Amino acid sequence: MTEPSPPTPTLRIIACGMIAREVIAVNEQLGFDHIDLKCLPASYHHHPEHIAPEMDKAIIKAREEGFEHVFVGYADCGTGGELDKVCEKHGVERIQGPHCFSFYMGNKAFEQADGDYLTTFFITDFLARHFETFMKRPLGLDKHPELLEMYFSNYTKALYLAQTEDPELEANAKAAAEFMGLEYEYLYTGYGDLSDAITALAITES
Repeated sequence: MTEPSPPTPTLRIIACGMIAREVIAVNEQLGFDHIDLKCLPASYHHHPEHIAPEMDKAIIKAREEGFEHVFVGYADCGTGGELDKVCEKHGVERIQGPHCFSFYMGNKAFEQADGDYLTTFFITDFLARHFETFMKRPLGLDKHPELLEMYFSNYTKALYLAQTEDPELEANAKAAAEFMGLEYEYLYTGYGDLSDAITALAITES
């Protein structure tokens, strides 16, 4: 007997590469089979000016590939409102919040902090996993540690917003904070508002 073909995804999430693992994890937890994930390079975290124009292209491509429903897996992420203009142009929605640190913590909780995190360097699971290749090397800190003060002198602490309870990642986060010369703090957030945003996508397909 021929096995039935797997369902064809009907909704595309175009997300930051920094949250790809988390989007997949939430999708699996919810048991969704209607979502197709495409990611823009995580390196755009260092160059947010690329996010809006590349998202514009990615949405156009998704529509050409037959995806009527598209969801943007980014907060504003340093685009200064430019990403919202792209979303409005194409009639799509994005994750609410100024950046991924906010929606992991929960946008409401972040807003209520009222600027308490202005001197906080945030570490996520992604950064704990890739600090060497995503921060130290691109910023030249592996060869020029004297640049540490220039990059991090305005920060007073490093806060690890943990999406998973992983001792190895926590050790990595502590090491990163020590490398930057910052006080270390830990906060388990899980997937925060990302879970709610993806859960809501089921309504789109109903």
